[in-house]
Amino acid sequence: MFDPSNQLQVHELECVRDDRVLFTGLDVSIRSGEMLMLEGRNGSGKTSLLRIMCGIRLPDAGTVTWRGTDIQRLGADYHESLSYVGHRDGIKQDLTPQENLRMLQALGTPHGGRTVDECLERFGLYGFEDVPTRTLSAGQQRRVALSRLLVTDAPLWILDEPFTSLDRHGIEVFESLMVDQLDIGGTIVLTTHHRVGVESKRIQRLNLSP
Repeated sequence: MFDPSNQLQVHELECVRDDRVLFTGLDVSIRSGEMLMLEGRNGSGKTSLLRIMCGIRLPDAGTVTWRGTDIQRLGADYHESLSYVGHRDGIKQDLTPQENLRMLQALGTPHGGRTVDECLERFGLYGFEDVPTRTLSAGQQRRVALSRLLVTDAPLWILDEPFTSLDRHGIEVFESLMVDQLDIGGTIVLTTHHRVGVESKRIQRLNLSP
C-alpha cells in the first residue's frame, strides 16, 4: 500500500500559451486512491496542465505541491514518485520491449514484486519481448509504453490519452490496472475521450473549457 498521505494539489494555477490564457486561478486536490479526469475541448489546456503537474513545464502563476511541498523544490524526489505516459509513446524504437523497460527500471525505484517479463506479459506482449520495438504495431507499442507503469513503485500516474491505439482487450487490461493502482492507494491524473471503467465515486472531473 502507498502512503495514504500522498496528495497532489494545484493552487491558483495559471497557464498562458501564445498570449492566450488557457486557465487561471485553478485549484484542485487529488488524494490517495482517487483519479482526476481532465475534460475539455481541444486546445483547452489539458496536456499543458498534465505537463505542469509533471514538472516538465512551469506554470505562469500558482503552485503544484506533492505531499505539501512544491514539486520544483522536491526535484528528483518528486520524479521518483511519478510515472508519466504522454500522448506519444516515448519509447526507444531500436530497443526491444525488454530493453525499454529495463532502462526505465534502472532509473527509478524497481517494483519488488514484478519482473520485466511479467509486466510485458500482463499486456499480452509475450513472444514480442525481444524484437525491436519499431517492428511492433501501433497498439503493441502503446502496450509497451503503458507496461512501463508496472516496473517501478510510483504512487502517482499522469496519463495523456492512455487508451490511444489499444484494442478492446488492451483497454480492459489497462482499466483493471488502474483499479489496482487506486486500490493500493495510488493516484491517477489523466485525460481521455474514452469512458473509463472505474467507479464514479473514485473520480473527480475537471472541465477546462470555459
